[in-house]
Amino acid sequence: MRQLRYSPAAGAGFGVEALSFGRLRRMDPGRRRVRPQRPDFHVLGLVRSGSGRHTADFVDEDLRARSVVWIRPGVVHRWTDVEDLDGPLILFEQGFLPAGPAARAAGDAFAPATRHLDAGAWDLAVRAADHLAREHAAAVTDPRLASPPVLAHLLAALVLRVVPAGQAGAAAAGEGGTVFHRYRAAVEEHFTRWHHVGDYARALGYGTRTLTRATRVGAGVGAKRFLDQRILLEAKRLLAHTDLPVARCAERLGFDDPANFTAFFQRQEGLSPGRWRTARSGR
Repeated sequence: MRQLRYSPAAGAGFGVEALSFGRLRRMDPGRRRVRPQRPDFHVLGLVRSGSGRHTADFVDEDLRARSVVWIRPGVVHRWTDVEDLDGPLILFEQGFLPAGPAARAAGDAFAPATRHLDAGAWDLAVRAADHLAREHAAAVTDPRLASPPVLAHLLAALVLRVVPAGQAGAAAAGEGGTVFHRYRAAVEEHFTRWHHVGDYARALGYGTRTLTRATRVGAGVGAKRFLDQRILLEAKRLLAHTDLPVARCAERLGFDDPANFTAFFQRQEGLSPGRWRTARSGR
C-alpha cells in the first residue's frame, strides 16, 4: 500500500489544488493509480462524462456522469478504471476548510466515498468546482491574486453542493450536534490509544450517557459502537493492505496483548484476524 503525502505542484501550495482526471492520467503514465494507496489529504472528483470504477475501503463502485468521489484522508483506495473519465479533481489538505458545516462533513470518516447527484444539484456543484478551478489557476498564474481564504470558502461551497441536503447542518444543530462532532474528532485523533468511551468523556468533559445520546442522534449508533467501528475499520485496512503480522496490527491499534485484539476482531466480525485476512486475500 502506497502512502501519499500532500505535495502540490510548484507555485500551487495554497492548501488546495485543482486538477482533472485527464491530468491524473498524464501525471501517472506507469498506472500506479490502480494499486492501493492511502492519501493523507482529501481527493474530491466530479465525473462530467465517461464510465469507470473505483474502490475505497473494500467497496467497489461504478462511476458515471454525475458521480462524485470523495476520498478522505486515511481511506485506502485505488482508481480501478478511470481511463474514460472526464471532470475536475480537487485535492485539499486536512484542516483547510473553514470551521462550519463543510468542515464537519469533511470530518465524517464513515461517509460513503461515492454518490450520484441529480441534475439540479450536479449543475450547481460543477459551477462551484469550475469557479474554484478558475480562482486556483489565477492564483498560480499571478501570486498577487492568491487568496487562500477565498479558495477555502469556494471549496466549502463545493462541498456543501456535493453532500446530501441537510447532512452537514441538520445533525450538527444544537448542543447534541456539538457534542457528537467533538466526540467524533476525538475518536479520529485517539482511537489507536483510547478504546473506552470513558476516556473520551473525561477528556471532553461530558458524561458517557451524554456522548451516547449525542452519537446515537449524529451517527445512528451508540458511542461505544461508533468507537468500535472506527477501530475495526482501521484493523481491516491494516490486515487487507499490509503484510504486518497480526501482533503488529494489534500494537498499532493500541492493544497491549494480541489476544485482546483477536478477541475484539472475532467479536465484531465473527472471524479471527488471520482467517479474515486469508478469506479477503483468497489465499
